[in-house]
Amino acid sequence: MSRSARRADGPRLDDMIGEPPATDEPPSIDEPIVIPAIGPGGSIYPVGKMDAHRRGLQHLAVSVFIFSGDEMLIQRRAAGKYHSAGQWANTCCSHPEWDETPAAAARRRLFEELGIDLKLTAGRIIDYRAEVGGGLIENERVHLFSARTDRTSLTLAPDPEEVSETRWASRAALGNEAAATPDAFAPWFRIYLQRWTELGL
Repeated sequence: MSRSARRADGPRLDDMIGEPPATDEPPSIDEPIVIPAIGPGGSIYPVGKMDAHRRGLQHLAVSVFIFSGDEMLIQRRAAGKYHSAGQWANTCCSHPEWDETPAAAARRRLFEELGIDLKLTAGRIIDYRAEVGGGLIENERVHLFSARTDRTSLTLAPDPEEVSETRWASRAALGNEAAATPDAFAPWFRIYLQRWTELGL
């Protein structure tokens, strides 16, 4: 999917562009991946992905939830991930790149991580903040997306650099697992399970 095509998927972010907050340390964009951080009044400005996580800057993110019946597809993050490695999370989580809409990012990353191409429905937007290890902080304004499918006809092709394992489970079962073994689950996924009714899924 071309970058120009991604920009056309959903409202453009250009009208939201503003200035970063005034700080002694200006945000860095000298990184391979630049994402939209959130400034005063909800405006956005570019920041390097790692810089945003090291400094706990609020930024845009996407989370995808794929359901079959009453079960949700979850993934175990690969051992080489830069944070929360080996932990279970929802179907897909990521960040829009600087010139990309949340809708385009959700569809792109779902395909890159799991080989799935489904029509996604945009849902609510929530904020959360969580320490994710290694001195990194996820301070996100998350655009939620979901889809329903028949798991028997869904073919998964996980990228081993992103995903080590997948499975289907009900929200109730996952809530019990996360309560019993919290370290097995990514911090944001535990937050999602605790705030499930707010997600509107």
